[in-house]
Amino acid sequence: MSKTTLFDSRIKKYAYREAAQLYGELGSSPAGLSPEQVERQREKYGSNCFGSRSSDTMLRRLRRAFINPFNVILFVLGSISLVTDGLLASDFSKNATTALIIFSMILISGGIRLVQELRAKNAAQQLDRLIHQRIRVRRGGVCMDIPAEELVVGDVVLLSAGDRVPADLRLTAVTDLFLSQAAITGESAVVEKSCRTLCYGSPRPVTQLENLAFMATTVISGKGEGVVVAVGKNTLYGSFSKDDPEEKQAFQKGANSIAWVMLRFMGVLIPLVFLLLGLTGGNWLESFAFALSVAVGLMPEMLPMVITACLARGSLAMSRKQTIIKDINAMQGFGSMDVLCMDKTGTLTNESILLEYYMDVLGNESAEALDLAFLNSFYHSGVRNPIDNALLACQTMPGREAHFGELLAQYRKTDEIPFDYARKVVSTLVTAADGSSKLILKGDVAHVVARCGTVAYRGQVLPMEEDTAQSVSAVVSEMLQDGMKVIAVAQKEMGTADHITSADEQNLTLVGYLAFFDAPKKTARASIAALKRLKVTPKVLTGDQADVAVSICRRVGIPCGRVLTGAQLDEMADSALSAAVEEVHVFAELTPGQKVRLVAALEQNGHTVGFLGDGINDIPALCEANVGISVDTAVDAAKDAADVVLLQKDLGVLEESILEGRKTFTNMLKYIKITASSNFGNILSIVCASAFLPFLPMTSLQLLLLNLLYDALCIILPWDNVDEEETLSPRDWSGRTLGRFMLSFGPISSVFDIATFLFLYYVLCPALCGGVTYLHLTDPAVRLHYVALFQTGWFLGSMWTQVLILHFLRTRRIPFVQSRPSAPVMVTTLAGIMVFTGLTFTKGGGLFGLTQLPLWYFGFLLVVALTYMLLTTVVKTFYQKKHYQLI
Repeated sequence: MSKTTLFDSRIKKYAYREAAQLYGELGSSPAGLSPEQVERQREKYGSNCFGSRSSDTMLRRLRRAFINPFNVILFVLGSISLVTDGLLASDFSKNATTALIIFSMILISGGIRLVQELRAKNAAQQLDRLIHQRIRVRRGGVCMDIPAEELVVGDVVLLSAGDRVPADLRLTAVTDLFLSQAAITGESAVVEKSCRTLCYGSPRPVTQLENLAFMATTVISGKGEGVVVAVGKNTLYGSFSKDDPEEKQAFQKGANSIAWVMLRFMGVLIPLVFLLLGLTGGNWLESFAFALSVAVGLMPEMLPMVITACLARGSLAMSRKQTIIKDINAMQGFGSMDVLCMDKTGTLTNESILLEYYMDVLGNESAEALDLAFLNSFYHSGVRNPIDNALLACQTMPGREAHFGELLAQYRKTDEIPFDYARKVVSTLVTAADGSSKLILKGDVAHVVARCGTVAYRGQVLPMEEDTAQSVSAVVSEMLQDGMKVIAVAQKEMGTADHITSADEQNLTLVGYLAFFDAPKKTARASIAALKRLKVTPKVLTGDQADVAVSICRRVGIPCGRVLTGAQLDEMADSALSAAVEEVHVFAELTPGQKVRLVAALEQNGHTVGFLGDGINDIPALCEANVGISVDTAVDAAKDAADVVLLQKDLGVLEESILEGRKTFTNMLKYIKITASSNFGNILSIVCASAFLPFLPMTSLQLLLLNLLYDALCIILPWDNVDEEETLSPRDWSGRTLGRFMLSFGPISSVFDIATFLFLYYVLCPALCGGVTYLHLTDPAVRLHYVALFQTGWFLGSMWTQVLILHFLRTRRIPFVQSRPSAPVMVTTLAGIMVFTGLTFTKGGGLFGLTQLPLWYFGFLLVVALTYMLLTTVVKTFYQKKHYQLI
């Protein structure tokens, strides 16, 4: 069970306690705590701070940057290579290059990743910053100001306008107390608080209990008094944080999966090569050294560097598209995300309530209803909520500026009765220039209608009869079902009265209604459709009422046949919820803890979940999700908790980021799968060659050189083009498909390697070494030349086929015709073939045991390469038909 869920069950009980019972239970009194009691309470319940949190130290960042499965494997292989080269080689300084190159790859990839990690901030500093304030308390009957962090459970806190609530309180006295709970709920509406003891009834979210005030909420107006019931990490706000946030493991699990595939192949091939060479050659130490080089050859040496380059390049590309990647591993989440959870406010809507309709009791446009509501909003002195602001904005309506100016000049305020929670209406008394007064009342439809005995319709005042009431109800119901916020306005002629009481709020005349709407963004529907095309399922998790959420979701194309509320969620077992989250797309009236539970349920069902949130209340879900996404306008703590920050709160930006993430992810998989299959083919060829060749088909140094040269060419893959079909669905980051890819395409190269071995052993080498095969040679110098020719021939054959096949396996389409590589990839691979072929014609090639080959051999290589590519195309076609994917 999450911290927030535990909090809900613990804190709710105080809402149902009488004040006397509450003081007794907490060991306090209306006069407050004595100094001795303060210390006892601090010992018992703790202090009002978030305690020591593990900071994101440089050591932890270094660990994340350098310690991963690929680097560990390379480090072990590099270390063994360093030792064996030192024992076996006569020229240690030259052979030590093998290990040093591997270590360099580890350092470079880790360094790039460390730069990315240094961007992260520490969210705990933001949490502690909140409580560095002074607040007013009553202790021992004396009022005093103390630092907020010195508060303890049982303290009596005094609140006034502008204060930030310093802990969780059970209110014991209030005077027109209005709070903004936006920091907790994310909703902008101002909430009135009361001190009355609640009665048990239908379950309600803890944030809707009006006699509780929560840390981080703000007093908008009025004053109040309350007793502290929770401090620090035990508050609702504190439950949103994690004591020591765990690193998200999705990327690491995928990396582990891929590493284990490589290790399993090594576990089979290394002993096999060792035994074959040892039994045929008799030199077991040399066989062991070569078997280790086989392991190095199977493992792509530049894998950590290429992955880091892909992630860093993708991060840079996404920053140009208004997306900042804080955690480089979050790129994996973008590549595999298949569910996106979001709030509707500000994401699907414009986050601003607008006046949609002003009408009479039967739904006809009514300027009178608007005028009366405008006067009420302008003159009442209470907290102006979004509805008041929308009404006052009417002063700027084109062509109506003069009208509202004249209206204010015609009427002046005489008296008012402020809004309160019980009445759910606000009344103002306005007096005209002739001295006549009228009471204007607006508020909740049901409460206004209950105070009316007549209705105004087309200049007539008619009695409120049953059929009239039904017609009124039908008009209102239709607007409510459409997701609108509806209020009613009524009036009453008051003669020359200059003050009003609640008794005057009876027998009014119902004038009409005003409907307000937080309209969907113009781009919302298209963005939702785009997410669906990308096979990302949008789900709305909101604290708003169900009917409002349904209306918005219906307009933007999110299925809302079934809606689950927070209260219904609390009654569901985990098994039932697991099934429900697959069917339901709209969840309303949720608490932060319930959002976390929904995200966790989706993850347990095997989904990769993204969560888009911007409030303090979203932090638990941001931490829980595979990819936490926030926006630049979010509160600091939410941005710190997120893996990704959008510079615009727009799903269109997110769509582009998902596409970029999948492109990055695809290019990573290209390198891993193509390189691993090519290396596997080479090693398989070595195993076969070891069974009949009297010498090594390639030296350890040549094998490492081949891999490094090929990997150096593949470093350009992060800049490759990606076919559209590769970005249309989430990608799986694991070794699940790596093994089958290696087994499908690796042996193809082995077939042509064996053909090359036969050609070299029986045709080319004898043709240049006296017309006989190796075993019939007696001159050691000629034998060495024979081996050098053979090893050079296979070195070039492997290089040519590996580079060319890269273009055939990088796409499902016909290469160069239907899918073209990027210019950097094309230029680099062609240049690589030319440069590395030219190496064999230079003195530098001799350092690696390579020698010059006759030009006619390249005709043979061309035939082999073309045949290899043709067979690969055939296998690729069958592979795609069977597995419905390639990379």
